[in-house]
Amino acid sequence: MFHDLEIKEGAFVIGDAHYSHNRPQFLEFLKSIASHELKPTQIILMGDIFDALFGEIPHTHKINEEAIEILNKISLDIEVIYLEGNHDFNLKKIFPHAKVFPISLQPVTCTIEAKKVLLSHGDIESDAGYKIYTLFIRNSFVLSILRIIDSFSGHSILKRLEQYLNKKDDCKELLGLEKFISKRLDKKYRCDYFIEGHFHQNKIIKLKNFIYFNLGAFACNQRYFIVKSTQDIEFLEENIFSKGI
Repeated sequence: MFHDLEIKEGAFVIGDAHYSHNRPQFLEFLKSIASHELKPTQIILMGDIFDALFGEIPHTHKINEEAIEILNKISLDIEVIYLEGNHDFNLKKIFPHAKVFPISLQPVTCTIEAKKVLLSHGDIESDAGYKIYTLFIRNSFVLSILRIIDSFSGHSILKRLEQYLNKKDDCKELLGLEKFISKRLDKKYRCDYFIEGHFHQNKIIKLKNFIYFNLGAFACNQRYFIVKSTQDIEFLEENIFSKGI
């Protein structure tokens, strides 16, 4: 884990935008930052920012080209911390100016006002089957084979993936969240705050060893969060990006 990152007051924290041509709002959000209409001190991307962006699959770069270009421009002026998710990974070469953290380096240890904060996309501490899957799908050889098959099939694999993802309900309630999170994290980690996305629940849970934040997804009503003082338990202030598309 890393121990030299400081979360700044005024930072924007964004999780699970699941950006695609069917969800263009995140692109408008980036444009508002690039034009200085929105002025974050720092940008923390909590994974699954793109619905499909894989380092070794050039077609996923092409379909996200404009958002990638703007985010790279922003990262020249503002510190961008990018935690890879299960929809966007092997990203370091795509975002050379951002601080990119793969699942193997999560949770990422940060500080804010002498408080210890752990950041994770949310797919760490999963069962053995999921861990094997994450290693398999991120393997460069596997992705190179996938790239060849997808290219020669007219991108049929990615089109089928898009159809599947478009049918998912990204905003449904996860019942039993507190019990699930406590069992999964509370005995293993000690910190002041533990922040995740992935589950899209927009809830704060006070556990034995830390206060847990599960972020609301940007894909659900364009939620994002601004870092405030830790003197308030709800130091992540919820905001809604409402600029018309």
